[in-house]
Amino acid sequence: MDLLELRRQDYTLEEDQQLLLTAFGEFFREQCPTSLVRASEPLGFNQDLWNRLVEMGGTSMGLPESAGGDGAGMVELELVAEEFGRSIAPVPYIEHTVTSRALATAGTSSVLEGALDGSHILALASFPVRAGSPQLVPAGAIANSVLALVGDDLVLFTVDNPPAHVVNQGSTPLSWWDFDAITDQVVIASGSQAKAIYARAHDERMVLMAAALVGMTESALAILVEFSKTRETMGVPIATLQGVAFPMTDVAIGIAGARNIARKAAWYLDHAPDERPELAAIAMVYASQTATHGTQVSAHLQGGLGFTIEADASLYFLRSKGWGSLAGDPQAKLLAIGDHVLNTVK
Repeated sequence: MDLLELRRQDYTLEEDQQLLLTAFGEFFREQCPTSLVRASEPLGFNQDLWNRLVEMGGTSMGLPESAGGDGAGMVELELVAEEFGRSIAPVPYIEHTVTSRALATAGTSSVLEGALDGSHILALASFPVRAGSPQLVPAGAIANSVLALVGDDLVLFTVDNPPAHVVNQGSTPLSWWDFDAITDQVVIASGSQAKAIYARAHDERMVLMAAALVGMTESALAILVEFSKTRETMGVPIATLQGVAFPMTDVAIGIAGARNIARKAAWYLDHAPDERPELAAIAMVYASQTATHGTQVSAHLQGGLGFTIEADASLYFLRSKGWGSLAGDPQAKLLAIGDHVLNTVK
């Protein structure tokens, strides 16, 4: 069998990838306890944690070496995103990463220096800009610049002060950006190149968000597992009951599948981006469904404790719904996947 074909079906991590996963896992566990997550609400941003992530190389690893980065691929970024989601860290890792990579692809260096050291936070507009139509921008409440598609041009919009934060269920730094009112605009690409860079950035955001949702769901399940081993009913741990054990197993199966499809989508983006263009959306939709179901099970099976806002399960439950929409409406993506499959059936 061709080695490239074999690799497409193999989700085993290489040694350096496993080391990367371990390093960032330890970083987020040590630097981002749930107490810090709560302290960062409702904005969903912690400057000190962001600075530490920059020092760790999290903001530069995905950029090519020619742009001052480490040249990491999508699989490596996906691994970091999983650990980021596992800790529901209040930093704009995904938005900043995909936008920085888009700027590097376009050959734009004017803001990349600030992006490398984290002093200039970047975000990606979720939809093409239409005159007279402001839009909610993920990480827009803390971003200095937003990359957006305007007609046939890819434009970088920059402001002195980010717009006001819009409170939301996922405690993310959302804000309304009125692109018509921003005078600092720089066209970085036009025509087919602009559309290709913008589409690629969206695919990368979907894959990284899928990975983050996988990590988030696994953390929620871990909380439930520990609870079920110590909570007793009729003299036995509730984990021994089928009504508890079976739903937990179902969530674990969903996590395994979501992780595999996210890593597969990341691999295809790096090695065969035109061969399976639907994989990024599939990864995001499935991970979003898995996260919504998994965090609900975690909260539900913890009974009177799980639904309270003081319980850590609630942190994951709320974010599973809020974060799942940041990379695009999952239902709209599901329809797009269906259209793609129908159009490619021979």
